[in-house]
Amino acid sequence: MTEQTHPVYKSKIISRLLKKMPSEVAESLSEEQLIAINKALGGRSWARHKVDMRGTISFWRSRFYFVILAGRDRRELTRLEEQISKATTALMLALFVTFSTLFGLLVLYLIKSALGINIFEHFSLGIWTWFKANILN
Repeated sequence: MTEQTHPVYKSKIISRLLKKMPSEVAESLSEEQLIAINKALGGRSWARHKVDMRGTISFWRSRFYFVILAGRDRRELTRLEEQISKATTALMLALFVTFSTLFGLLVLYLIKSALGINIFEHFSLGIWTWFKANILN
């Protein structure tokens, strides 16, 4: 097989796999097939990450490694993940609209009460009294 420039050819998984199979079979595999095989076997995709920190830490007699990766998720969502995402978005939107509506009604109620407007005689929610006692004073 001729040496290619794509990183899949430098993958340890693919290198070992190609060495174990007959050369005519190894040469017949396309780059696209090798990439798919590498991903299926858990090989690393070669996307660049905004944050890519790797290192080792020695602690007494042991060494530990760490990897911190962060970046935009470019994977396709499964149908279930898409449904969960849409449901979560709808729930967040509903909560935002509900909270905004209730807050707006509260502000309008406080303005109405501050102006001395009574819609129903001898009836009060007690919000204006609490607001005057705890917030304004």
